[in-house]
Amino acid sequence: MPNADTNAITSDLALVTAIRAGDQGAMAALYDRYSSIVYSVALRMLQDTGAAEDVLQDIFMQLWRNPGAFDASRGNMGAWLAVIARHRAIDALRKRRPENDIEDVVVSVEPDLASEADRSRVMDKVRGALQTMPVPQRSALEMAYFEGLTHIEIAAKTGEPLGTIKSRIRTGLLSLRKVLAA
Repeated sequence: MPNADTNAITSDLALVTAIRAGDQGAMAALYDRYSSIVYSVALRMLQDTGAAEDVLQDIFMQLWRNPGAFDASRGNMGAWLAVIARHRAIDALRKRRPENDIEDVVVSVEPDLASEADRSRVMDKVRGALQTMPVPQRSALEMAYFEGLTHIEIAAKTGEPLGTIKSRIRTGLLSLRKVLAA
């Protein structure tokens, strides 16, 4: 068996030397020989075929660009590529965003009926106050808070000066504050 390992290392060194000279056939031979190892290591860690394929491509592109990185005195090509695949997979895992953002997680709790009733009363007060406002003022508030538009966007949409929009929103908010404080 040691003789077979020596032949494989010699063959790998010959292919690496050929890659240094720009031999695409040598690169293809190394790819055919070791791509399944690299892919399986990456797939086992990432559990995602697309991400494993990306790792595979990155590693062989790195080998093509810098074939001198392989040092035969430190081990064989298959083990070296497997270690690189493992490290790249770990890097890819670290870069992944969590599958669920913390804001998207819904925690189930029993409804607090008293606070629901309070919220309903407050909303009724707000609706009543909005109905008593002049239409341009109410419209500016609704665009800002229900449509999420900025003051500049509201001014552009209505054709009114920016200062007028700001004044309407401020006056409307002060009116709402008075109603809610009562």
